Amino acid sequence: MSEPFDDLDAPLVQTMANAIRALSMDAVQKANSGHPGMPMGMADVATILFGRHLRFDPKRPDWSNRDRFVLSAGHGSMLIYSLLYLTGYASPTLDDIKNFRQLHSPTAGHPEFGEAPGIETTTGPLGQGLATAVGMAIAERMDNAEFGDTVTDHKTYVLAGDGCLMEGVSQEAISLAGHLRLKNLIVLWDDNSISIDGGTDLATSEDIPARFEAAGWTVSACDGHDFEAIDAAIAEAQTSDQPVLIACKTTIGFGAPNKAGTAGAHGAPLGDDEIALTRDALDWPHAPFDIPGDVLDAWRAVGARGAAASAAWDKAFAKVGADVRAEFTRRLNGELPEGFAASMQDYIAGLVADPQKVATRKASQMALEVVNGQLAETVGGSADLTGSNLTKTSDLTVLSADDFGGRYIHYGIREFGMAAAMNGIALYGTRIPYGGTFLVFTDYARPAMRLSALMKQGVVYVMTHDSIGLGEDGPTHQPIEHVMSLRAMPGIDVYRPADVVETAECWQLAIENRDRPSVLSLSRQGLPQVRLQASSENRSARGAYVLRDGDGAPDVVLIATGSEVEIALGAADTLSKEGIKARVVSMPCSEHFDRQDADYRASVLPDGVLKASIEAGTTFGWERYVGQDGLRFGIDSFGASAPAGALFEYFGLTVGAVADKIRHALAS
Repeated sequence: MSEPFDDLDAPLVQTMANAIRALSMDAVQKANSGHPGMPMGMADVATILFGRHLRFDPKRPDWSNRDRFVLSAGHGSMLIYSLLYLTGYASPTLDDIKNFRQLHSPTAGHPEFGEAPGIETTTGPLGQGLATAVGMAIAERMDNAEFGDTVTDHKTYVLAGDGCLMEGVSQEAISLAGHLRLKNLIVLWDDNSISIDGGTDLATSEDIPARFEAAGWTVSACDGHDFEAIDAAIAEAQTSDQPVLIACKTTIGFGAPNKAGTAGAHGAPLGDDEIALTRDALDWPHAPFDIPGDVLDAWRAVGARGAAASAAWDKAFAKVGADVRAEFTRRLNGELPEGFAASMQDYIAGLVADPQKVATRKASQMALEVVNGQLAETVGGSADLTGSNLTKTSDLTVLSADDFGGRYIHYGIREFGMAAAMNGIALYGTRIPYGGTFLVFTDYARPAMRLSALMKQGVVYVMTHDSIGLGEDGPTHQPIEHVMSLRAMPGIDVYRPADVVETAECWQLAIENRDRPSVLSLSRQGLPQVRLQASSENRSARGAYVLRDGDGAPDVVLIATGSEVEIALGAADTLSKEGIKARVVSMPCSEHFDRQDADYRASVLPDGVLKASIEAGTTFGWERYVGQDGLRFGIDSFGASAPAGALFEYFGLTVGAVADKIRHALAS
């Protein structure tokens, strides 16, 4: 081990830690915004972790066998920005650190995936970093089981704060990790007993170590300002056959004479006077953002050490079988196997030849038989609704603590934890995760779904029982606002297919568009196949298309999604018998439609024609497509408990009710 880490009592080690403290307090002060306390409190732990244990190569930040470091306590972002700069990553630069929290700077208020190399996931919403890291650890164990120790064998480290462990998602995450015995996961808890409002005893009195132990974790503790103790705790954790929590007892704002150990160091600049006193206390006489040459050199030596490890991995990887290397490299590059699109087209052609009336949740399972058969990288799962979501296919075995070769995860009733873990699996880079629950329970998963979109990760959310069509379970389970509210989220594609063909097309799009998450909104009830003609193109890729048209210009355009396309077709039949020319437009994905050029959109939804939307959910938002004078058929109240047919009748979502209102609107 290179100096100074052969001797943890060497003065330079403490000075290296103080460099993190200085950069953190100076950047927050310059920005007049931020959280200096956590980076200052955890600087000693981070110095030992990066200096003696973390396997990484700043010159190859995407090296697949690197250890992952997740700053779950993302408010302390200057900790990771300082470490990335000091160890020699290309970004952030010192100028970037001086521009902390400024527009277009990679040093955002909270770490953002993609803004700088070495940031493994976006964090800030507390608890999600920990939950995402569980997914990373699962993916590492899966790759290890499939490709072997030579290709994949590393740790995932998480720095979590008191706030992370108060958030409910942390319990979902630690419970799943303990159940799966993720021995490659090590959590460093910043045990400083301070929150923004004051001491954590204002709001909690639980025994955190006991909580982790009850979930099947190994738990240890150390003085977070004792280098030898920190080093020993991490070294011991690396040998555990369970996930490990290390409770690092720290002082928030360590080094600040008046604010250390208080809420005053948590979420605001220390102030010029306190910073001056802190410089004296830390024996740091240097100007803001000035890192002495010997200190920077020592940190850069830490970063440079990773080159040998990554080069050794390259040499070993070159000796594994050619087929293994090709498959692993294909997945890392995000490439799909040759023939995937053709296999989906062949499957759809079979459906056209032999039409199927099934619920779109069943249609999803049918499509997944093809997808999972073609793609060894898919990882399915459900939040305890496998038999309802139909997310498990015949060729998937269950992943467990005893068998990480499985590709199906029973997430339990942990929707938020499932979604966050899927983010981690996607970020890992070699897997395509999908997971299911009822659409109404996206309310539980939404914070992680939002991060999927923010990080541009191709997670697929299989959300079934998508309307009042689920029937007797009633308004607690019947989505109303959910589809439209998900459409309002930037960067996510929401698919609501009408039949078995559109479902297959939507699955193909969700798999192929890896730079954005997808939601598949699927019916409980059986739906007739409405696509009965062969097509050489994926029509759903347009987002909306003319499913049926009359002769000449239409008198009315009916726009429908999902289960209501059947109603639109029936209403069009009724109106056509009266000489009213009705065009039926299926809109499986409004986001795809909005990305089409203006000419195409106008060809599908021409100006000057009455338009009506039909969707068994809120009518809010449909004015974008039907105009203020258009008709909007939907439900703007909660549902009710009754058989599906009775509910559609009660809420006016029937062929007769739709045809009557359109007839009246055209006559007025």
